[in-house]
Amino acid sequence: MASDRPTLPPVRLHSDAELARAALASPLLAGAVRLARWAGPETRTGAGGELVDEQLAAAAEALDLTADDDGAARASEAWRIAVDTGLVEVSDPEGDADEATGVTAGESLALLTKGSPADVLAVWLDGFDAVFADATAPVFDDLDDILGEDGEIDIEKLDWDPQAEAEFLEGVLGNLYLLTVTEGGAGDGPVPLPALAASMIVPDDMGEPTDDVLEQVSEAMMRLDDQFRVLEPIGLVEYQPVDEALMAEEGEEPAPPVDDEDVSRYGMVRLTPLGLYGIRARMLEAGVDAPAVGDLSGKGAEALLDGIGHYPSAAARGETELWLAGREPVAAARELLGAARGSDEGSPLRRLHCQQALSLVGAEAEPAVREVLDDAELGGLARVWLAERGAADVPAPPESMIFWLAVDTIAAQLEMAGDLEELQDLIEGLTGRHNGFFDAAWRVDHPSTAEVLEAMGRLHRDKRVAKEARKAAFKARSRTND
Repeated sequence: MASDRPTLPPVRLHSDAELARAALASPLLAGAVRLARWAGPETRTGAGGELVDEQLAAAAEALDLTADDDGAARASEAWRIAVDTGLVEVSDPEGDADEATGVTAGESLALLTKGSPADVLAVWLDGFDAVFADATAPVFDDLDDILGEDGEIDIEKLDWDPQAEAEFLEGVLGNLYLLTVTEGGAGDGPVPLPALAASMIVPDDMGEPTDDVLEQVSEAMMRLDDQFRVLEPIGLVEYQPVDEALMAEEGEEPAPPVDDEDVSRYGMVRLTPLGLYGIRARMLEAGVDAPAVGDLSGKGAEALLDGIGHYPSAAARGETELWLAGREPVAAARELLGAARGSDEGSPLRRLHCQQALSLVGAEAEPAVREVLDDAELGGLARVWLAERGAADVPAPPESMIFWLAVDTIAAQLEMAGDLEELQDLIEGLTGRHNGFFDAAWRVDHPSTAEVLEAMGRLHRDKRVAKEARKAAFKARSRTND
């Protein structure tokens, strides 16, 4: 079953409308839109579509920036996003000319004003791709250092592996995504840059990191500091950079922090809701199983119960609520109960989630639940559900149904692989309430009986009872092998 589980926990995304508003408000895309509206037939561009130097001051002013080097650089970045996302169409230079004039509005500009939220997000994703490429581009202090004898850039002098750089940043963003969406992880809070760098460098089985590994972590931190500064303006992250005061000398890399008190000075990064959307989109494009809450709302009950089998509790509830929305209660309850049947390995967990889903339907589900009171697989579940709601005329279950439900419940909990102490409490509660539990349990006609009894033998904290469970498991195995 483990191979069928999603690679990542489900993410709860904001609505497309909310994400589109955030995309339009991101500084880099907002600046690109302003420049697309500022440009015209007389705008001069270079051979690569970039604004010529003489145009940068006017472009900076159009963005309400000063015409200094910083303003010109920011205007240049915004213009490149406008070109890369199709907000502007740039004329090609004629012949051997280095410059061209003539810029027209691109199709994407109309999409941002008249298109759907999905259209806006598609344009933003193009911008994210362009910024990602920038973040993985080589950095050099002096152009002369990388020029060959012919005056062209010598690729070998760059000491740059574009695939390795892209894979490193993809890995970092993937780890940040996982830390954000995992239950008990960072959630909406920021992640310290040293922890993120260490997640890419320090092996999982390493105890105390060596000096060499710590040096690699420091190098990765500075690399990420530069990259997150590039990624922040597109709205992907909120980033608190490394405190420059930590650099004793220019160019020196800071050592990783040694305590929690000063960790924020080493950089803190948080994925925005738009960032979660963007990274998930890249993952899906790469073939990664990255579910989102709501993915199952249009599918059948079996897909729902199988899909949420290993979701965290909050995500499972949210997915179920979306699935139930707009469905007629009795019909939904009947569909859920039908999907919960079966003797396959995943069926106990489906029945557990069916019971939880029925609790969200509420009292309106009662007619459908009463219809399965005599069902061998669902009758116990139905009685529990009715009793929890104080329903009248709930028939007492036969003893065989009680023990079948006990085995089914433990099988579901084992499949969930949840809190060990809670599972032990469940097991000990069942054996404590029923005298001679194992004398009856090994005879239960359930496909997971032997497996459940073996688990009870491992997990029960009373050695005498654990021994009884193991004996019962042996009997169950012998019965099924006959």
